Amino acid sequence: MLEADYVIIGSGSASSAMAYRLSEDGKHSVIVIEYGGTDYGPLIQMPSALSIPMNMRLYDWGFSTEPEPHLGGRTLATPRGKVLGGSSSINGMVYVRGHARDFDHWAEEGAAGWAFADVLPYFKRMENTEDREGGWRGTDGPLFVQRGRRINPLYDAFIEAGRQAGFETTVDYNGSKQEGFGAMEQTIHKGRRWSVANAYLRPALKRKNVRVVSAFARRIVIENQRAAGVETEAHGKMQVVKAKREVIVAASAINSPKLLMLSGIGPAAHLKANGISVAADRPGVGQNLQDHLELYIQQESLKPVTLHSVLNPFSKALIGARWLFFKDGLGATNHFEAAAFVRSAPGVEYPDIQYHFLPAAMRYDGKAAAASHGFQAHVGPMRSKSRGAVTLRSAEPREKPRIHFNYMAHADDWADFRRCIRLTREIFGQAAFDTYRGREISPGSAVASDAELDTFIREHVESAYHPCGTCRMGRADDPMAVVDPECRVIGVEGLRVADSSIFPRITNGNLNAPSIMTGEKAADHILGRRPLPRSNQEPWINPRWRESDR
Repeated sequence: MLEADYVIIGSGSASSAMAYRLSEDGKHSVIVIEYGGTDYGPLIQMPSALSIPMNMRLYDWGFSTEPEPHLGGRTLATPRGKVLGGSSSINGMVYVRGHARDFDHWAEEGAAGWAFADVLPYFKRMENTEDREGGWRGTDGPLFVQRGRRINPLYDAFIEAGRQAGFETTVDYNGSKQEGFGAMEQTIHKGRRWSVANAYLRPALKRKNVRVVSAFARRIVIENQRAAGVETEAHGKMQVVKAKREVIVAASAINSPKLLMLSGIGPAAHLKANGISVAADRPGVGQNLQDHLELYIQQESLKPVTLHSVLNPFSKALIGARWLFFKDGLGATNHFEAAAFVRSAPGVEYPDIQYHFLPAAMRYDGKAAAASHGFQAHVGPMRSKSRGAVTLRSAEPREKPRIHFNYMAHADDWADFRRCIRLTREIFGQAAFDTYRGREISPGSAVASDAELDTFIREHVESAYHPCGTCRMGRADDPMAVVDPECRVIGVEGLRVADSSIFPRITNGNLNAPSIMTGEKAADHILGRRPLPRSNQEPWINPRWRESDR
């Protein structure tokens, strides 16, 4: 019989952090159920190969959206990691905590104890990086965070162009001041992807009280309104992994609500329509789905300093060989080494636009590289008002769920994206780019009117792969909340959800860091420990925010 005190479904960002913390004192046994295989091998461990694993069925669940009505019926990929380390093993390795006000908003929405003052100590506990301001960053945690070397001159040109356009600069967007242009941070250590598998899970597996079970989680077994274990399938055999204390679902914003619904927890009418007995009528399960969208604004480079010259097979082979032997060179970076967080308009209190800058003109998935030297900014709004849902197709656990983000459903989303495009053109038009700037590759200078920009957005906008919100955290008496502020599923004992699905609202930037933080904090709730003492650090808010966007 497979049995442990705590059974965790998934081995991703929050899961691995919980496995590490729940087993730390040696008093409790932990089983992690993971359907995917090993993360060993250069395709995952080499940072510059990031576009490959997210497009491989070996490492990715292969989800995609339903036809999105506001994007002309386009179907967008929704990659989620099916491998040790979960999505932290296939992501872009960009490290962004989110803005302080994001977490204050969570608390205001009913997630008591999750304000910035509450979560900052957990970010610090997990980090191992340089504290540039004193008291803002963690320096001895399991998760190594670094900055790229920014050898390519285009990185500094981007930061300087932002300054020339009148925007702030920041020494650390994960410190007191997110707003501004500055260096981007990466979850890379000694030239390798520093996923949660490397940071948390492998150290935890060295303990006798932790093990990984390779199996497909079919549903949670609920007996007398209490989670008793997880029904799994491996090699054609069914088995129940029993939980002596609790089952913790941390299977992603797509699979976590799917598992709850398959187990009878969700909107009663939807469950009954799929022939599933209702254990807890929670209408919020699968709802509140959110994501970040982004566009690539691409500019030709007049100087041959971009990555275009190394996109040929011979150069790639040399880069790979250098990485294999020395763990350095162009293979040891994700190439996202400059960033910006800015406000879209006067009256916006804190940043609502994010930039990733790349010294190449190519898609995130590595395809459709421009035919010439170029550079690009990935840009998108951070707080879309559109909401979608994850629902079941049937009661068959192996069937993929329906994913409908309802992208661009709100009129403000279109105005926000037009602002992003025009703002990027303004930044690329600064003097810092004068010696590099050629023609605009995409969308192209002829695309200028609102209608032309909207057509471009509809045809080319892409997901930034940040799904969240489908098991929203809130007050226990909130009918649309799925978990309470201690991550307990409302209406079922011995069951919690702790991953990006519990976010009440999406945070600024990439979601890996707040997902790991969620696992760190949830572990203390699960163990019944007093939360870490609240921080008294005050984030920087632009004193001109009411009058100016910069």
